[in-house]
Amino acid sequence: MPATASSGAPSTDAPSGLARVTEPIRSRLHYTFNGQRTGTPEWVSDLEKGDDPGFFGPGSAVWAVHGGMSTIPAGVRALLVQALHPGALAGVHDHSRYREDPLGRLAGTIRWIFTVSYGSQEAATHASNWVLRLHEKVSGSYDDRHGVSRDYKANDPDLLAWVHMAFADSFLAAAMAWGDPIPGGPDAYVREWAKAGELMGVQDPPRSVAQMQAQLAAFDDAGTLERSARTDDVVKFLRRPPLFPVLRAGYPVLFNGAVSTLSPRHRELLGLRAPHVGPLDLPTRAPAGAMLAGIGALLGPEPVAAKHARLRRARLGIADPA
Repeated sequence: MPATASSGAPSTDAPSGLARVTEPIRSRLHYTFNGQRTGTPEWVSDLEKGDDPGFFGPGSAVWAVHGGMSTIPAGVRALLVQALHPGALAGVHDHSRYREDPLGRLAGTIRWIFTVSYGSQEAATHASNWVLRLHEKVSGSYDDRHGVSRDYKANDPDLLAWVHMAFADSFLAAAMAWGDPIPGGPDAYVREWAKAGELMGVQDPPRSVAQMQAQLAAFDDAGTLERSARTDDVVKFLRRPPLFPVLRAGYPVLFNGAVSTLSPRHRELLGLRAPHVGPLDLPTRAPAGAMLAGIGALLGPEPVAAKHARLRRARLGIADPA
């Protein structure tokens, strides 16, 4: 989800009628994504620091996918897919405060994504190691679909791989539905974002769409994925998260758009389908696209994080395209 922010400079002009209408929405969007209604979070400004160009740059598939508004439904989709793995779901259920502080958890996830995408290599590595240290405390047990008790740790290789691929598959699917063309195509994004998987301890992350789809299917073929009461709770929460009232009206459009990009098998496992009248499904992608275009008009065409990354790269003498 894009963490954008205004400059924080006060305006000397009286707000126009349109601004009076849109500013509350813009303010709530900023707070939802980065925890601040105005100004730039310090961690975003810090992306100017560092003495290397970062793992990715302008013209990369990662910047194209993570720089667009499609990241908003992509984040919802990723959480839905992650919830199909009972081990990943147990970690969230047992150790996360997503119900009490969903925006705080969202802001933390955005911070990691954008630090890896736009920060220096040193900053990206440091941020990933910090998350891995937090994961060391996340362990427990759960009953699988056959009633067998299984232990889990958040840093288990299979859980790390599932979370990485749920993220990559979701952000790619949303970008292909609503984003701009991806430099190098979908395979380039999977190959580039494999670096993030490596930073998070994923062993041999997929480097093509075909590899990723095969590895995702392997979890299902092994009988790992399931729909449980906990899964239904997550779906119910994601249908109606505790958003600001001004954002609630539009959210179902984005949720339905996210569901439309799920694979048929994952939709089946989650018990989800498009809004419908009798046997006829209602359109979801076009309304979601219109909603995302409106959000983009409010927040700007590029994340502020990318702008600070450009400043770092310019300081290092790297000539990037405008």
